[in-house]
Amino acid sequence: MRLPGVLRDRGTPVLIVLLAVGIASVQGVYWWLAPAPKVSDFIGPPRSGYTLHNFRVWSYDDTGAPGFTMTAPRLDRREGDESLYIISPKYDLPSNQAGVPDWQGDSNYAVVNKEGTLLKLQGAVNMHRPAFDDAPAADLKTSEVTAWPKENRMETAESAQLTQGESRMTGVGMRANLNDNHLELLNDVHGTFVPRSRNRQVQPAGAGAGGPAASAGKKG
Repeated sequence: MRLPGVLRDRGTPVLIVLLAVGIASVQGVYWWLAPAPKVSDFIGPPRSGYTLHNFRVWSYDDTGAPGFTMTAPRLDRREGDESLYIISPKYDLPSNQAGVPDWQGDSNYAVVNKEGTLLKLQGAVNMHRPAFDDAPAADLKTSEVTAWPKENRMETAESAQLTQGESRMTGVGMRANLNDNHLELLNDVHGTFVPRSRNRQVQPAGAGAGGPAASAGKKG
């Protein structure tokens, strides 16, 4: 049997259309039956441009004065924003005052932005300043601190505890300016203040020429 000429002429385009519909149907069934894409369960720093081990970093402000010094067992430079992701850092924050020791600290992690103007201390943060003159040693325990090294100031919204000698203050939220040796606890503040000697007036831990001038914000 011979097909009419019209059907013979249309046979090739019709076949192409039928094949296209069949392929689209198979692809649709595959998308419907295929398992969902696996979600990455990787936990850790973003993809690194380079990695340093057992390194030391020095930072300076716009005038050339020391900003901070940091050492750590590992540093990863993030691709994209070029920030630095640091594991188990130890750092020194300068007091910028003659005769006043620098603050020494450590945290679980740290992130430094590309410009070196923003430092985020993540996890538990511990800081210590040695005793000097008649001021006893001071210790600060807090977490999740944001610092501006070139301005020598820092803050946190988490709980903080400042201990100096036998005096202690605790609160929630903290602001500190190391240039003028001032630390402020913002909320739910409690403190125990012990005079340095019997013949001196009782004053908050570190007030005056000695240690950090501690002030209280709102009491919860």
